[in-house]
Parts: sequence; C-alpha cells; structure tokens
Amino acid sequence: MSIRTNILMRVYLAFGLILLFALAVVIQLFRVQFVQGDKWRAMAQSMSTRYMNVEAARGNIFSVDGSLLATSVPEYELHMDMLAGGIADDKVFYSKVDSLALKLSQLFGDRSAKDYSRMLRDARRDSSRYELLRRKVTYQELKKIRQFPIFNLGKYKGGLVVVQKNRRILPFRELAARTIGYKNENVKNGVGLEGAYTDYINGENGKRLMQRITGGVWMPVNSEEEISPKDGADIISTIDVNFQDVAQTALEQQLIKSDADHGCVILMEVATGEVRAVANYTKVGPGQYKEQFNYAIAGNQDPGSTFKLASYMALLEDHKVDTNMRVNTGTYKIPGKVITDSHGSIGVVSVKKAFEESSNAAVAYLVNQAYHDNQSQFTDHLYEWHLNEKLGLQIPGEAQPVVKNPSNRSWNKNMTLPQMAYGYEMQLTPLKMLSLYNAVANNGKYVAPIFVREIRRLGNTIEQFHARVINEKICSDVTLKKMQEMLEGVVTEGTGKNIIRNPLYRIAGKSGTAQVADANRGYRAKRQYQASFCGYFPADKPKYSLIVVINDPKNGYYGAAVAGPPFRQIADRVYASDMELNQQPQLQYASNTSTAVYKTGNSKALAQVNGKLGVKSSHPAMDSASSDIIADTGDMPRQAKKKIVSVPSVTGMDLSDALYALGNAGYKVAVRGSGLVKRQSVTGGSIIPKGSKITIELE
Repeated sequence: MSIRTNILMRVYLAFGLILLFALAVVIQLFRVQFVQGDKWRAMAQSMSTRYMNVEAARGNIFSVDGSLLATSVPEYELHMDMLAGGIADDKVFYSKVDSLALKLSQLFGDRSAKDYSRMLRDARRDSSRYELLRRKVTYQELKKIRQFPIFNLGKYKGGLVVVQKNRRILPFRELAARTIGYKNENVKNGVGLEGAYTDYINGENGKRLMQRITGGVWMPVNSEEEISPKDGADIISTIDVNFQDVAQTALEQQLIKSDADHGCVILMEVATGEVRAVANYTKVGPGQYKEQFNYAIAGNQDPGSTFKLASYMALLEDHKVDTNMRVNTGTYKIPGKVITDSHGSIGVVSVKKAFEESSNAAVAYLVNQAYHDNQSQFTDHLYEWHLNEKLGLQIPGEAQPVVKNPSNRSWNKNMTLPQMAYGYEMQLTPLKMLSLYNAVANNGKYVAPIFVREIRRLGNTIEQFHARVINEKICSDVTLKKMQEMLEGVVTEGTGKNIIRNPLYRIAGKSGTAQVADANRGYRAKRQYQASFCGYFPADKPKYSLIVVINDPKNGYYGAAVAGPPFRQIADRVYASDMELNQQPQLQYASNTSTAVYKTGNSKALAQVNGKLGVKSSHPAMDSASSDIIADTGDMPRQAKKKIVSVPSVTGMDLSDALYALGNAGYKVAVRGSGLVKRQSVTGGSIIPKGSKITIELE
C-alpha cells in the first residue's frame, strides 16, 4: 500500500469517528430536549422555586371553665432584601442606613448602632437578598419596625421580609403543664393532650412559593401565602384551673415539708369521671420540685393499704366475713414471713375496726383463711373489676397494671395471697387506685377517667366525650353500703380521725403506707416508703374523689400523717369553692336601694350565685331562669331582650377573659401581642356570623 493511500485511510477514519461523535451528541441533545425534557425542566424549577409549608396555628386548649391553658402566639423572623426597589439607588440606602441601625439598636439593645450599620453595609456590598436581622420578634415590635427609616418606604420598596412563626405558650405557666404536654419537631410522640390530640390541634398547613437564592437560602417570592393555613381545632379539657392551683400548691408544700422524692395528686368528679386536677412533682434540688414525669398515670407501684378496699370488698361479697366479726391484730405468721401491724396490736377487734385502724395482720389472716384453698376465687374478683387492665385514657403513657393470679410463675401459694391482701405483689398506678374508690363513691358504677370534654372548631362542637363505663355494678348494694360505712369510719374513728376529719362535711377514705422495692436490690436496699390517702367527699353525697401519693418522704412515712394533710387541704378548698355542694348560709334580702354593683354577665349564673349566698332581690332579672346577658348598670341589673348576638367588646380585658367572651359568642380569635386588649378587628356591638375570625391586639 502506497503512502498516499495510507494517509487517506487515516483521514477517512478520523473523519468517520468525528462524524459518529457528532451524531451521538445530536442524538443525546434530542433525548435531553424531547425525551427527558419534562424531567430536567422540573428539576431545574425545583432547584430555583418551590412551594413550602406554612405552619398553621395550633388550636387552643381550654380548661372546663373556659380559661386558656395553651395557645399559639405569633412570632416573627425579620429579613431584609438589600436590592429592593426603593433602595436600589445607593444614595437612598446610604443616606438612611445609619438611622435604621440606630433604631434597631435602641429597640433590641443586643448590639450597638455601629455594629448594626456595619452588618447592613456588608450585606449591601454582598448584594444579599435575604439578610437575617432578628428572630423571635413580637407583634408590637414589628409594628414599630415598620415605621423605621427605609422600612417605612412600603411593603415592597423598603426590603423588609417578614416570616411569621407560631410559638406555643402556657398562660398559667406550670399549672397542669404535664397534663397539657407538648409536641414539637424534636419529639416523635407528643406528650399529654398536645400529643394525644395533635391531629385535631395541628390544623392544615398552607403553602408559600419560595425561591432559592445565593448561598442556598430560600426566601418568599410573595409577601402573602398562596394557600392560607387553616387553624387547628380547640380542645376543651376537664381541668379546673382553680382546683389545679389548689392541688399543685398543697402537693408542693407537703413534698418540701417531708423532703420527699416525688408525689402526685388527682382530683376527679365522681359521676362524670372528669379529672378536675392532676399534679405531679419530682425533686430537682433541695426544696425544689418540677413536673417531669406523670406519676399519676405511669407511676406503677405497690399501692399498700389503700388496696385493702378491694380485699374487704371481695370478702364481704363472698360472705366470708361480716363487719361485726372479731379478728386478731398485731401479727400473723405465714411460712417464711411474719406480717406485722406498723402501730402494734390493738387486740381482738371487729372487722370494721381492723379496717379503720389499717391492720395488716387482720386482713392478711382473713383473706388467707377465706381463699387459701381456692386462691383464684380472690384474684377472679380483681379481674372482674378490671384491675389488671389499662383504663384506656385519652392521653398517652398509661402504665400496664400488674395483678397476679395463681397461674403466674411467680405465684407463691403460701405467701402471695396474704401479701396481696394488704397491697403488695402487684403494680397499680394512683389513677387506677382512685378509679376503684370512685366506683364505690359512685354507687358501684366504675367509669374510666377522662381528660377532654369536647373538641371545637370555629366555636362549634365537632366531637364530645363521655366517660366509658367499665363496670355497671362492681358489687352488691349490701357490700357497697358496708364498704362506704367502713371508709367513712376511717376518718371518723380510725387513722384519719385527727388529720382528715372536718366537722363541716363528711369525708370517706383510706390511708396507705407501702415499702417501695428498689429496682435492682428489691426490699433489701435502704428502706423507702410510699404514703398515700385515697377517698371521696362529701361522704353522704359524693361529688369528688381524691388521691394524694407522697413517695420516699424523709420526715415520717405513715399514710395518714404524710398524705393526709394535703388531702384535707385540697378537700377543704374544693368544698368551699363549689357552690353546688350542700352549703346553706343564712337567708338575706336585698332591697331596691342595695348598693351592690353588677357587671355585664350571665343572668342565670348571677341568679345562681345570689341563690347560694342567700341574697334575694325583688328585681325579676335576678331571679329569672333566662340565660340572657344583663347590662352593666352600676347598681341593679336589667334583663336584656333576646336579640341576635353581637360581638362583645373586649377592650381592656386580659387574654383569658377576652378569649372566653369571644369564644362563648361563637367567634374564632387570632391573638397578637401580650398584655391587655387595646384593639379588636371587629368593633364591639357589631353583628357578624358565628365562626368569623376576630383579631385582637394586646399591649
């Protein structure tokens, strides 16, 4: 082959390869443009603009009396677009930047005017479109900032970019904080009511178009959301803020006095099962206690002598004993153990007296003698009363009760039964124990406690809750009557006589003292005790059931002596505060010349108050059963005519009162700021549809 032919072949080969490469490029361009075009266009779009969620305001949580327990208030994050239209000219920006820096420094006080000026000038030099100025700005601060130099040029010209965020607050701070709970992005499963009802409270997030700028920062394209968020529903809890305050105060005082490790209190309404107060405190330092763990529903421990209620109820129901039967106290020997009474022997006494004085030896002997040959007969009662099952509460975290039966591997045929008789070898929460006492107070009807009464959206009820009946009748009326008498006898003649008894009203209950086992070393470790008192009041017409549990007290440990005082303190305050209980003050009459002043309010409620106080008026508005609103007359009330409900005027009220007034009128409320109401978006007296949104500004 000649040299010329060889060269031509090489040229043709190179040209062919170039042609093939060019053809491959064309084919790939065709694929990218037409075959994969949609994919790459969408990717390019997503890398520059994107719809992002706008968090909805979480619904409020109210107490049973309408007080606000938890709410969301707006906070703002401020950014600045250094290339906004109004400050595109350097002359305009630099002529006002120092004035803006001075105003920001005076408002926030976190840095000098010189530092703010330097930060703004550097951001301008870098052509920043989304410079962060400040986080956690209040609405009142935002109103002032909008009037600052540069920012007062207008929404778009001044370059101020405002991003609203919602912050959860508890107006009553620590009051019922553990029951209210929390839910945030750092917690997978929320706590308390916030966690249990998060699907209702969360609402529906909105959408906002965001654009990615230099540095990977996303900034809003428009000042308003493209899809507005929908606020969450409101939760109406069963908590009473006044009773809750009483319970927490009494518990904390007793924990400090006894130098205890932790404790809890639960107050429940007998007929409805609605929990009116629940307090849990853990020692965090000398004389300092905080709510860190919900012992009321998750604190599984041996209940001690409060469990004797169940033991005697089983004995009476099976006709194994009667209240007049005589029994020995002091000691009772079983294989491997001698059961003793902590206060020593009181001789041979009636079964009723043994219960009143909380004799361990007596109840262990009675149960062991009655059921030794058929031990499952005793545990069958406990299972029939569902003591081995969870209550199915509305809030998460309930502990699983542990109640043995003869089929369990850990069952000892000589020791387990008599020790169960006085509250050992089992695990029950304080709320579980209280529920059993509540059933006795409720004439045998065993109901599951509830923490939420209803859910409302835009002022309208969308779901209501009632206590679930676990057992319609836990025992016969004969047994029930005897147990009620024995429980009342504890307070009048037994361990609670000098501590719990109140001559103004009757209390029934039972003290409990239990040695607490160490998690690793059992009962052989340093002795720790749990003191408790569980009961109900008034004993003749029970309305409330109450349990107080104090764990590991250092200054005394007997149930009545340690848990009794806070029980009495709470019961006294609740009884005195409840106008429906049997209190009959001397009847008085108020004439037309009375100097009493009546503010705007509900005439039916006013008539009820006057009735309980024994004040009788000759004015028909006072004694009417109507629930209309009465006007603020300054002296005597006059009845308002029935008209279409108008928007209440809430100017000057605090937040909780304003929310109560507007919420009861059927309106949805948006809150800005803190303090007292200075303005409302709809003037008082206006007539607008129920469910409308009214914004109130507080200062």
